[in-house]
Amino acid sequence: MVARKKSSSPIPTRAPAKKKAPAKKATAGRTNGRRATKKAAPVRGGGGATAKKTASRRGNSRRGDAANAENRTHHYDESHIEVLEGLEAVRKRPGMYIGGTGSDGLHHLVWELIDNAVDEAAAGHCNKIEVILHRDRSVEVIDNGRGIPVGRKEGNRTALELVFTELHAGGKFGSGAYKASGGLHGVGASVVNALAQKMVVEVDRGGYTHRLCFDGRLPGKYLRSGKFKEGSALEKVRKISPKKTGTRVRFWPDWDIFDREAAVEYEKVRDHVTQVCFLVPGLKVKLADKRAGGAEEQFVSKGGLADFVEYLTFGDAVSEVIVIHGVDSFEEKVPVEGKMSTVERQCTIDVALRWVKGYDTNIVSFVNTIPTTQGGTHLAGFERALTKAVNDALLNGKTKKLAKLAKEGKDRAQKEDVQEGLIAAVKVTFPEPQFRGQTKQELGTPQVQSITYDIVKDELGDWFAHAGKKSHVTAVRDKIANAILNRVSTRQTLEARRKAANLGSTGMPDKLADCRVHGPDSELYIVEGDSAAGPAKSGRDSETMAILPLRGKVVNAGKATLKQVIENAEAQALFTAIGGGSGADFDIGATRYGRVIILCDADVDGSHIRCLLLTLIYHYMRPLLEQGRVFAAQPPLYTVKVGGVTHHAFSDRERDEITAELTKGPRKAENLQWVRFKGLGEMNVDELAESCLDPQTRILKRMTMDDARQAREAARLFDTLMGSDVAKRKKFLLDNSELVDPDALDV
Repeated sequence: MVARKKSSSPIPTRAPAKKKAPAKKATAGRTNGRRATKKAAPVRGGGGATAKKTASRRGNSRRGDAANAENRTHHYDESHIEVLEGLEAVRKRPGMYIGGTGSDGLHHLVWELIDNAVDEAAAGHCNKIEVILHRDRSVEVIDNGRGIPVGRKEGNRTALELVFTELHAGGKFGSGAYKASGGLHGVGASVVNALAQKMVVEVDRGGYTHRLCFDGRLPGKYLRSGKFKEGSALEKVRKISPKKTGTRVRFWPDWDIFDREAAVEYEKVRDHVTQVCFLVPGLKVKLADKRAGGAEEQFVSKGGLADFVEYLTFGDAVSEVIVIHGVDSFEEKVPVEGKMSTVERQCTIDVALRWVKGYDTNIVSFVNTIPTTQGGTHLAGFERALTKAVNDALLNGKTKKLAKLAKEGKDRAQKEDVQEGLIAAVKVTFPEPQFRGQTKQELGTPQVQSITYDIVKDELGDWFAHAGKKSHVTAVRDKIANAILNRVSTRQTLEARRKAANLGSTGMPDKLADCRVHGPDSELYIVEGDSAAGPAKSGRDSETMAILPLRGKVVNAGKATLKQVIENAEAQALFTAIGGGSGADFDIGATRYGRVIILCDADVDGSHIRCLLLTLIYHYMRPLLEQGRVFAAQPPLYTVKVGGVTHHAFSDRERDEITAELTKGPRKAENLQWVRFKGLGEMNVDELAESCLDPQTRILKRMTMDDARQAREAARLFDTLMGSDVAKRKKFLLDNSELVDPDALDV
């Protein structure tokens, strides 16, 4: 298909327009879509009454400026009132509907089409969905549902056309075609059309494939010549079996609206369709990427949320997956036929959860089939019920580990204790939920909170008391009791350390070689050991560069408790030197340095320390990473001096490439005296300053949140391969033995 040039005319309204009287002389054209205003009479003189009415634009008179402002205010009338018709409101304020014009907004359009197909599946009318990412940057969503109705609805306009051209048109209002759905406002499909350059919709229904195209939001069809012909009539493309039904929607984003760098990411779409399969058990979703290096996958789940929790589980499980299901109803007032009436809503609660040995919490929530990334009333009810059930049915004031704290009244679990190592999926299903914002990221229906609370509290309390395996219940009890003990002891440790710091002269670590000036331009170098600290202190600019050597092992914050982190001398020294605190209390505005630079050896041990430091910052000083204020210095692995010029190589491959370049002439490779640095301590002051300290010659890599997540996984792997747990290391080697090439072993 060849798209015609986008029409600049607005979408025509179907009601006959009133005939307007001929306008008086007006300014040429239109400005920002506003109607042209009457042109002021020209000023013929330099003063007098005429000058009072229309002050000269170039005049310097304050009286003229005031008169001009008064004139503009005085002439605010009905001509200034602007009505955005059809889909123009979406194009003028896209952020209201999709959150923005970057990649997130582009993905939101894809979610709208996928969610419409998922609603068909959730209603029991569809079991297959296909999502295709085309090479021309268009996206296509196909389902085998009932097909959008194609009958006439308004004059010559079909229901299919209304769905894609009118806001708040759809089958999901009141007692429509869906009892519970993700799309609720009837704007999803029309918003996609509003922000698309063109769109092609095909519907299999009634023994025919019907096609309707949109170009510049106008309905019509493409002729064989490639030209676009406007019109509301549906095109019958082919005859099919009367039993075959479904909908195919393909859209091309309007790049006049979206940022040029915006793109649909395969991994994000993959995550979304994976969630969809867990939310609608039995639904098959095929994802195909036909762009360069594309992939094709198919997803299906039969276990629902229980499978989802298994999928999210990372590390060793403490308990089995606990499944909770319950149904209740509530009443709310809604407009029915123009009058506020009380209706009864049936609300279904589905929850799956388990605890694992780690400390990270992962709770995902949904309303019908829509992910609520910002939570809402259902999540608030779940969290309250979880804490209540743990305190009343699990701990019950009789846990031996907490006997001492019970005497002080400190044995009650708090939200963070209960959710330590928790993985959970929460889904509520009911008609017409109220969301806060069109992007539907937070549920606002108040009655759902108490329903979720009652069902989860009762069902989870029953699992603790009767239904759960005794060994699993005991393991959960021990885990939460340990979390309470760690929280209380950590708070006591923090208070003691704060008091100790207040008693000191400076409160700074004694091994810190501080700089004289702090602020955005200052830097804290974290170096590995005293051997590297010596040259670094000598080669630095002491005005703005501070050096903090590490003299012991940094705690692995990915698996250590808060108490273990606080009691680790190296972690405490880092927190104190940076000055912003740690954890939830971290205040980036109070930090003493503008940049934190990790300077470690270019070997395996250096990589390990860098991973541990990044993991610590990720868990306890995350805003530093989010604002791009953490860097890793890149010390060279090799260096050679030729003709007064020093060449650095950061890998064996780069060394070989430099050698090949330097020996293109008569110089021989064996005459190059490459020096390999085993560590920073082997560098002299000048070498370290040039390669790692001098802003003009050093190489720094900005560390991101993705780097920190990879470092956290690498730190875990380092502990497995280099730690003291022999059994864990043996299991890893056996599990991954097929990855080893036997021919590469020297045995």
